[in-house]
Amino acid sequence: MDSANASSSGPAEAAQPAVAGLSDRDGAILGFERHWWKYAGAKEQAIRDQFQMSATRYYQVLNALIDRPEALAHDPLLVKRLRRLRAARQRARSARRLGIEV
Repeated sequence: MDSANASSSGPAEAAQPAVAGLSDRDGAILGFERHWWKYAGAKEQAIRDQFQMSATRYYQVLNALIDRPEALAHDPLLVKRLRRLRAARQRARSARRLGIEV
């Protein structure tokens, strides 16, 4: 999906049911993460445009969000995929520190 389509809210995002304890912003972040990006810079610009926060702050919020059970209930496949990717990055980072090939 290209960045032009990803930056606009689509009907698929509105169709997700609201989960108790999950704010509108949290739901929007999960909806935003469903999109695939061709270019890294496009995603960072879309984060600034849509959420008015830096990419660093966005990823801090996202990492806290995917640890919450409400997020898992809202979109289990997405949250599990994001957790899996985060764990893989952590393993790779630890291996680099220890000088181990992964």
